[in-house]
Amino acid sequence: MRIFDFESWAIFATVARLGSFTKAADFHGLSKPTISKAITRLETELGSALFHRTSRRLSLTSSGKKLLPYAQNIVDVGEKAHEAASDEVDILKGPIKLSIPISFGMSNVAPVISEFMALYPDIELDIILTDEQVDLVKDSFDLAIRIGSLSDSSLIAIKIRDIKSHFIAAPSYFKDRPIPTHAEELSNLDAILYSNTSDRWTLHKAGEKDVTIKPIERLICNNGDFMLYPILAGQGMGHLPDFFCSQYVKTGALIAFLEDWNRDQQSLYIITPPSRSRPARVEALIQYLKKALS
Repeated sequence: MRIFDFESWAIFATVARLGSFTKAADFHGLSKPTISKAITRLETELGSALFHRTSRRLSLTSSGKKLLPYAQNIVDVGEKAHEAASDEVDILKGPIKLSIPISFGMSNVAPVISEFMALYPDIELDIILTDEQVDLVKDSFDLAIRIGSLSDSSLIAIKIRDIKSHFIAAPSYFKDRPIPTHAEELSNLDAILYSNTSDRWTLHKAGEKDVTIKPIERLICNNGDFMLYPILAGQGMGHLPDFFCSQYVKTGALIAFLEDWNRDQQSLYIITPPSRSRPARVEALIQYLKKALS
């Protein structure tokens, strides 16, 4: 039976994650020549280069990009095996790196994350707030929270809940115009638009034919919190998820209309890398977020 060089695979994953032989050597407590020899040994065994090396930069080759998920799986399985051999106290410790959309993170995750920290004092959280879709494997994220309709991918998606979005505007915006009663009327309204969506909206209502409209582009922005200010000031209508606008609808600062019309269904997901073998600390955070955000 062939014996695989799992150490070299693990070193490859570390070098890819840190982008440096020197940093990988420091991380593993090994010498730089040892790291270099491990990579060379693996490249020789595979018959393919894993990195492009220059004096200033280290980057993955096409083969390296293809093989990195397998290397990370090897690391994940090894780590899980090590944790399984430890006693329960040692399992729930170590770093977790996660990505969260900015506005949702501030409004929904920030208020509950302190409880998780109190429950698991030995878990270290590295939270990146960004509306960009990070590459979980390339950038070594353990998980990400995403909102929307997910495209097919090798990533594992755990659905938390559906997200209800609302057509909203300030009462002052309707001072001199009627509140729409049909989706077609939206094309006559000034719109505060989210930049990552199409400028044409296809709207659905049970029992009615779909309607496609092009709203009047009054302002385009890539952040929902920013969009709220001109909407609240009566400069136009918007279409935002409930976690942005529900509190303003409840107080009367915003009017929600056409509630029986919807655009494409959006949902809240936890996304993880392809490997189903997750460290216990990551599984603990997933279960906590599922309960806290549901």
